[in-house]
Amino acid sequence: MTIDEKYMARCLQLARHGELTTAPNPMVGAVIVHNGRIIGEGWHRRYGGPHAEVNAVASVRPEDERLLTEATIYVSLEPCSHWGKTPPCAELLVRKGFNRVVVGSLDPNEKVAGRGIKRLQEAGIEVVVGVLEDECRWLNRKFMTFHRLHRPYITLKWAESADGFIDRHRESFADGPAVHFSTPWTQMLVHRLRATHEAILVGRRTWELDRPSLTTREWPGRSPERLILSLTHSPSPKGEGGVYHKQEESLFHRVTTPLASWGGSMGKPGDEAVPYQSILVEGGAQTLQSFIDADLWDEAYIERSDMVLGDGVRAPKLKRDLKGRPVHVNFA
Repeated sequence: MTIDEKYMARCLQLARHGELTTAPNPMVGAVIVHNGRIIGEGWHRRYGGPHAEVNAVASVRPEDERLLTEATIYVSLEPCSHWGKTPPCAELLVRKGFNRVVVGSLDPNEKVAGRGIKRLQEAGIEVVVGVLEDECRWLNRKFMTFHRLHRPYITLKWAESADGFIDRHRESFADGPAVHFSTPWTQMLVHRLRATHEAILVGRRTWELDRPSLTTREWPGRSPERLILSLTHSPSPKGEGGVYHKQEESLFHRVTTPLASWGGSMGKPGDEAVPYQSILVEGGAQTLQSFIDADLWDEAYIERSDMVLGDGVRAPKLKRDLKGRPVHVNFA
C-alpha cells in the first residue's frame, strides 16, 4: 500500500461514520497530512451539514494552521464546486492554500463532474485523482448509480427455506402471519439494511396479507419511506371484516410507475421531480421476480433458513448471469 492509499483508506474509515445520516448526499471523509503527520480530519456527518473538507479544516489546531500551505488533503470524493446547502469546498481549499489534493473518485453529480478538480488545478494546486477509486465508488454506490443511470439503486432482499420457499400458501390476512425464518441476529441485520436505504418497497399482495411495518425497530437510524408497488387499479387493501385500513395505508406511498419506465420518474411523495436514490425491495415473490426479470436490481441479500416447508410460495430465482452484481447470503 502506498502512502497515498494509506491516507485514502483512512478517509474511507471516516466516511463510513455518515452511513445513516448523509443521504441523499454521499459519504465523504477527508484527512490533512503534513510531513507524515495527520493534522486534521473529518467526515460529512449529516445531510445539510458541513462537508468533510470543512470539518477537516476546522479540526486543525490553531498552531498548525500555518502548515496548510505545505500540506496535502486527502478526500474520498471530488470537492464540490457549487453552492448548495453549504459553500463550495473547492473554494475553501484554494483559499486555505493547500499544496496538494488527493481525490479518491470523481463526483458524477452534473453540478460537479470534474469542475471541482478544474478549479483546484486553475489555482495551481497539484491534484491526484483515482487513489483507491474502486473502494471510494463502492462506498457511495447508491449515489453513483443515481447520478450515472438516473434511477434508484435497487437492493433485493428475501428469506427462504432450505427447500426454496418464502412462505406457505395464504389467501388473506385472516390466514395468519407469514412463516418467520429470521433469528434475532438476522432480523437485526435486516433492520440495519433498511436504515441504509431511503425507501422500502413491497407489492400490493404482501401489504394485503401482512401489512408489514417495515421499520428499523432493531437498529438505530431512520426508517425508510414505505412504498407499495401497485400497477393495477384493483380496490385498496381491506382488513378484517372488510374494514378499510386508511390509517395504515396512509403511511405508504403507492407506486404505479411500470418498471420499464423507472428512472427520473420515481419520486418521493409530493415531490415527483426528486427520485429516491436507493430502494430496498422486500417482497413478495412476484414483486421481487418482476425486478429480476426486468434486470432492474444492483445488489441482493438472501436469508437462508434450515427450515423445510415442503410446499408453499416459491422463492424468487436469480438469473445465472449476475453481471458482476453482489449477492449476499446469510444463514438463519
